[in-house]
Amino acid sequence: MTYRLGVDVGGTFTDLLLFDEQSGAFWRHKTPSTPHDSSEGILTGVKAITAQAGISASEIAFFLHGTTVATNAVLEGKGARVGLVTTQGYRDIMQIARSFVPGGLAAWIVWPKPQPLARLEHTVEVPGRMDAQGREVAPLDEDAVRAALRKLKGDGIEALTVSLMNAYLNGVHEARIGAIAAEELPGIPVSLSHEVLPEMQEYERTLSTVANAAVRPVVSKYVSNLRTKLEQEGLKGRLSLLRSDGGLMSSQKAEEHPVNILMSGPAGGVTGALWVAKNAGFENILTLDVGGTSTDVALIQGLEPRRQRTTEVGHLSVRASALDVKTVGAGGGSIAHVPQLTGALRVGPESAGAVPGPVAYNKGGTLPTVTDANVVLGYLPEDLLGGSFKLDREGAKAAVKTIADALGVTLMEAARGIIDIVNENMFGALRMISVQQGYDPREFALMGFGGAGPLHVNAVARLMGSWPAISPVSPGVLCALGDATTRMRTETARSFSRLARDTSIADLVSVLDDMAEQTRSELVNDGIPEDQITSLFEIDVRYAGQAFEVPLTITQAVLEEDGIEGILARFDEEHLRLFTFNMDTPHEIVNLRAVAQGQAPALPAATLPKGDGDPSAAKIRDHTVWIDGAERAAVIYDRAKLRQGDVIEGPAIITEMDSTTLVEHDCTARVDAVGNILITLKAKG
Repeated sequence: MTYRLGVDVGGTFTDLLLFDEQSGAFWRHKTPSTPHDSSEGILTGVKAITAQAGISASEIAFFLHGTTVATNAVLEGKGARVGLVTTQGYRDIMQIARSFVPGGLAAWIVWPKPQPLARLEHTVEVPGRMDAQGREVAPLDEDAVRAALRKLKGDGIEALTVSLMNAYLNGVHEARIGAIAAEELPGIPVSLSHEVLPEMQEYERTLSTVANAAVRPVVSKYVSNLRTKLEQEGLKGRLSLLRSDGGLMSSQKAEEHPVNILMSGPAGGVTGALWVAKNAGFENILTLDVGGTSTDVALIQGLEPRRQRTTEVGHLSVRASALDVKTVGAGGGSIAHVPQLTGALRVGPESAGAVPGPVAYNKGGTLPTVTDANVVLGYLPEDLLGGSFKLDREGAKAAVKTIADALGVTLMEAARGIIDIVNENMFGALRMISVQQGYDPREFALMGFGGAGPLHVNAVARLMGSWPAISPVSPGVLCALGDATTRMRTETARSFSRLARDTSIADLVSVLDDMAEQTRSELVNDGIPEDQITSLFEIDVRYAGQAFEVPLTITQAVLEEDGIEGILARFDEEHLRLFTFNMDTPHEIVNLRAVAQGQAPALPAATLPKGDGDPSAAKIRDHTVWIDGAERAAVIYDRAKLRQGDVIEGPAIITEMDSTTLVEHDCTARVDAVGNILITLKAKG
């Protein structure tokens, strides 16, 4: 038997999902995360889940891992001390940046400019120059290079970036500096811009390469440490990490190019939702991943998640492909408060986190949170799963009462107000990735996951008009499921910068074929059989003179069939959808990317035994909830005992090991063949 293990490390919990490739059976486990060393929590989880499944670690063929190690290094300012080598005259490139100040008018007065990842005192210039066609104008001064590198060595740098003018066209000078650095700075990792991002726009290329260098020692230490510990545990399978764009990369590649895993964490939920959507027969999905502190949302159309060309972490925005995930500070731990200045209820973005957590968790929390409001309203029963986990409802009531008193309303009105506001915050994030990008949310289903997603998915689906609201199987560990069910992916980029009218299809195909060969050979080197690799192309197009381009994904067959005109027609269509107008201006082909993908694992979803539509065998007990301005009778069900075809009339609560699903009073839930709960509005009689 072949097993795949998906592991997702979150701030509070490390989620594991073990998948049997033959039968579709799976085991899930949650264990507390160990922030000081994530691998400890992972090892604890591996031991527990292999014991649960009755297998040894040596039977796991694939260890697939989503991690926030690189993200946290950036957010917490714990990246390496980076030395930067630039072309003579360009020492201030990181300080000048794009001269863009975020915020409204007068933000430049109050905006504290963040310290660049490569400080000015650790930036050196070297003589030597390539022109805009990639021809050598001035030779590299190797003596000056050695002197500059020795200066950086004296500064105690921990990683080196080399980013020279026009190196994206010709990287010979950068490669030579890299070779000299291996002699002068032994043991220091070197990132070359023409390898990390061979595209024009020198600031974006430099920033992306510096970011890669900054997180490289941290990621390398983490990955090698994890690899060693797993081998000691007897795990001999292939270790792969989840990329920001939802594909997998080998752990060795992740050590060299960690800039591609900056958004590894949120990508797992989207890839998990994609697998669920395929098995449930849905093509268009909006995802709602609700954790303790934040909510991540994304859009999947035609079983293809929307991607973007930039990865944003805190104030850092680097040029690396990522899934288009928007985050809002709204989660189970979000704190409700009434500012004296306005007297209006606010929820978040501050969170009670894991410590002290919501009041209902009895871990010392005192401030009212979204979780406490859910407990007060009865949406989260205090005796979860037969009493194995007890919530403090009286404590939650006392906390929410402080909000009720401040607003002059009843306890239940205050609790529902907290829920309504957090739902509106999630609604706002979903509008950003749908309505504001030209998509009609009524053409999508809404999938809620993460610990609190299924509690809110029904209400948010109502706001969006996105039906059905879907509570997938194992919503609390869906990110780990995504890690386990996605495929290997790699890409390379190249600037092209030609007007479309001056470009023949043969010119384009010849460059793309060369790039495709490069990416395919990378996957072959990672052990993927040649016949399992498919290639896609991405072409960035803009109207000549525009500052921003629109990326288009295209296959080689479509490219050869439709030609340049087909690409331009697609660009005009996409530009019209995004911006509601087109221009009578020549088109420019800006950048080209080749993407190679391994085969998606054909992992089956286990089907549930058929029921007769009556869910009473799964009933735990009767219950009451406060919903739509009144107290209403509800039923609590055990999800593990539901069968396919069971129909549950709202209001109802469905509990399981890692989450709780709320079905509102005017809705009906149906269990599909693979165990997803599909919630729809009751037909008006």
